[in-house]
Amino acid sequence: MTQFQNTFTYGLIASGLTLLMTTTSVSGAPDDGPVQSRIAAAIADIENRDEQYKAVIAIDPEAKQVARMLDLQRKAPGPMHGEPILLKDNIETKGQPTTAGSLALADNNTERDAPLVAQLRRAGAVILGKANLSEWANFRSEFSSSGWSGVGGQTRNAHDPARTPCGSSSGSAVAVALGYVDVAIGTETSGSIVCPASINGVVGFKPTHGLVSGEGIVPIASTQDTAGPIANSVSLAARTLAVISAEEAQNSAAIRQGLMSLNAVPNLSGLRIGIFARTQNFDPRRDAELDKTLETLQDEGAVLIPGLDIEPYEGYGDDSYDVLLYEFRRDLNAYLAGLPNALSSMTLESLIAFNEEHAETELKRFDQSIFLKSQNLPDTEKDYRRKRAATQKAMREDGLDKLFAEHKLDAIIGITSSTAWMIDWVNGDAFFGPGMAGQAAVAGNPHITLPLGKVEHLPLGISLVGERWQDHKLAAIAAHLESAHQER
Repeated sequence: MTQFQNTFTYGLIASGLTLLMTTTSVSGAPDDGPVQSRIAAAIADIENRDEQYKAVIAIDPEAKQVARMLDLQRKAPGPMHGEPILLKDNIETKGQPTTAGSLALADNNTERDAPLVAQLRRAGAVILGKANLSEWANFRSEFSSSGWSGVGGQTRNAHDPARTPCGSSSGSAVAVALGYVDVAIGTETSGSIVCPASINGVVGFKPTHGLVSGEGIVPIASTQDTAGPIANSVSLAARTLAVISAEEAQNSAAIRQGLMSLNAVPNLSGLRIGIFARTQNFDPRRDAELDKTLETLQDEGAVLIPGLDIEPYEGYGDDSYDVLLYEFRRDLNAYLAGLPNALSSMTLESLIAFNEEHAETELKRFDQSIFLKSQNLPDTEKDYRRKRAATQKAMREDGLDKLFAEHKLDAIIGITSSTAWMIDWVNGDAFFGPGMAGQAAVAGNPHITLPLGKVEHLPLGISLVGERWQDHKLAAIAAHLESAHQER
């Protein structure tokens, strides 16, 4: 029996809840066992502080009961035993609606766990509740304010509430940064894990595309969507990713073992790290923070290869956007049609109509220009396939794969994203300087951001991108860098 199997299932929890609760006096389990105390403290912290930050949409009403059962458990604890976890509210979980932040899905009770949620439960985690997000994972308006949703309101930056939390896994990152939980689950299509993690000063881990099942997650684009952990350390992010990785994924057993042990590389000495030049020379303050990390790598014996970049073909940006627009309409309509409730009759077209009918709440901060572009996109499937093949080749075979092969790289480093800008409901988001998200997102490579820098009082994330299906190696490199940074 593996460490992933040597724990209870949620089905056993649900069916055995009444029996266990009625035998508490016999078992002698206290009301303030360690898991119960931890969950109660997390809930109290959210209730006391989150009105200002709006990182959490709802607490799972079963969380305290599940915690009590974990304190009663006689089996060896799982790898996430008693760990309170918040889920971005586009991930399905039993007992709570999955809204994607939209009032149109306020009653979307599917009564099913996404596979990654079932895996977390089997590993002993406590699903604490749902985190706020940019509505529809920030794929509704070209003028959106990251972190705002009709259901949850405006999430605010953990370090400066006047500033953005970035999107779309905004609540997940803010909740970790504020210390409500040590780890939360976000999702990313292009930057939605790594940007909020970097801007809020925590670790974000976007895995190789396909390593984590996308079933039970409200989609944007299936060829780029992935869930992943946001945590307060590389080791916890890696352990969480090991738990939620799909057993059927390529190289899954080796990846999961390596994520648990973080032993894929013994140290940083001799590793070849490429520097992604595109993220440099925008702001000397950003460059100075990256330079400190590069000095740490050199001090630890790493070999740095500067000046690397990817130059895609002319028209790449338009093609990659069209791919997302096409997949969004197709994948969202399929997801809605498969809902086991009355909302299964909804479509992107009816969501557009819903937003117009409820404009005073849904459209009060920004429009639905992306919805309209997706619904009206004239591309045929042939057009879509051509653009998808071209954009993936540009970022994969002609992009990251080429850089790794030509320079014999172990990882590529650069600045994750802008520092946090002011929340602006008039003009929307305003990134300052290029980042690292898009290339790894389209190519499907793993990407970790680490809180290694600051500009004034604002965190600046430093990114490491690895080769596909080498998530365990990338995590080990990140863990060594995190340790070396802390020692300095």
